[in-house]
Amino acid sequence: MELAIKILGWGLLIVGVVIIGWTLFSSYNIFTGKTAAPEVFKVETEGVLTPEGSFPASPAEIQKETEKMIGEQLKKILPADTIPKMLNLAVWSMLAFILIFGGSQISSLGIKLIKK
Repeated sequence: MELAIKILGWGLLIVGVVIIGWTLFSSYNIFTGKTAAPEVFKVETEGVLTPEGSFPASPAEIQKETEKMIGEQLKKILPADTIPKMLNLAVWSMLAFILIFGGSQISSLGIKLIKK
């Protein structure tokens, strides 16, 4: 019985270290640009609302056209995909923290079983 507990402890220790190692390796690849971060937030582009040279007919179309012009000006200052990329990196960072914390807890449990 004691041998089974030690084997289980070593297994948990190895699983925890593998989870931590995989998370760190994936984070390294994401932050160096070798792989993309998981896309939780996406940007959808809109088409042209009215043909160029024509005037919008209703107040709703004027509002949409104004929003489009403001969006174009904001794109000059801040590219459209910057905010979703930052949010995706933040989500990955939180997930990586959770995985590393979980891996350390699993490894800690494995070490306790080995010491028994």
